[in-house]
Amino acid sequence: MTTDNNKDTLQKFIFDNAAVRGEFVEISSTWHEILQRHSYPPAVKTVLGEMLAAAALLSANLKFNGAIVMQIHGDGPVRLLVVECDSGLRMRATAKVADGVSVADDASLTDLLNPGGKARFVITLDPADKMPGQQPYQGIVPLDGDDMATVIENYMLRSEQLDTRLWLAADDNVARGLLLQKLPRHSGKDDQIKQESEADEIETWNRAVMLASTLKQEELLSTDIQTLMNRLFWEETIRVFDPAHPQFHCSCTREKVGNMLKMLGREEVDGALDELGQLAIDCDFCGKHYEFDKVDCAQLFVGDTPVEVLIAASDVKH
Repeated sequence: MTTDNNKDTLQKFIFDNAAVRGEFVEISSTWHEILQRHSYPPAVKTVLGEMLAAAALLSANLKFNGAIVMQIHGDGPVRLLVVECDSGLRMRATAKVADGVSVADDASLTDLLNPGGKARFVITLDPADKMPGQQPYQGIVPLDGDDMATVIENYMLRSEQLDTRLWLAADDNVARGLLLQKLPRHSGKDDQIKQESEADEIETWNRAVMLASTLKQEELLSTDIQTLMNRLFWEETIRVFDPAHPQFHCSCTREKVGNMLKMLGREEVDGALDELGQLAIDCDFCGKHYEFDKVDCAQLFVGDTPVEVLIAASDVKH
């Protein structure tokens, strides 16, 4: 299916008579919204764009009202990558590159984030309607893989016990991806039927992965979803669902920025106020500007209201 009125598109499909599902995603408008606020080196844009496509693909299968947040905390020139996608496919992303470093255009994921082997990959599932005392689920693992697709495949196999394969690509114009996932098979009543069903599903899964593995990055970047689906799976019987449309959205608010300041603690905030006179904070995701003077900050610490901040990715500056 082609994009609808040039909207970003996520297309789900499923193989008939086999527990294999797939998704294509094409993100251009949202990607432009992210890139116009930052000047990232080409290699950083590639990894962040691939991570954006992957987050959309994983979020589309979540069965709750909330957001998935993917983070990589690095020990190289890139200190942090963050992508957030909620159940409505509203997305935002940012990267933090160390000051004064030179990043080669062809730098690998390892070069950027994990030269010392200490990088961590974090996935957080944050429900929108938490029960009292409920905390977001967070999985933290070493950065295991030489590219973004392999990192996520390894995470999914370790945490979800699901065979998952991804093909990701990104450039200055678009972030695209393909996901295939082998679902748990349904048990048959008869052992013979179970064995035949399992064999058929394994055969379908292996064939789907083999076909998708012929996809080159340049082909993924330059070809629309409908054409790719027809080109790869034209011999398969698949069911296609109504497309969904990712879009850029930043959830920052003055209240959330205030909560971030409260997490820093009154002593640190007062020290910054003494030095700067007022606190100016720009959202790393959308660039929105917030200012807090001494009266504003004093009001933050009135009472004992608990705070919850998932990501505090902003800088405090004069």
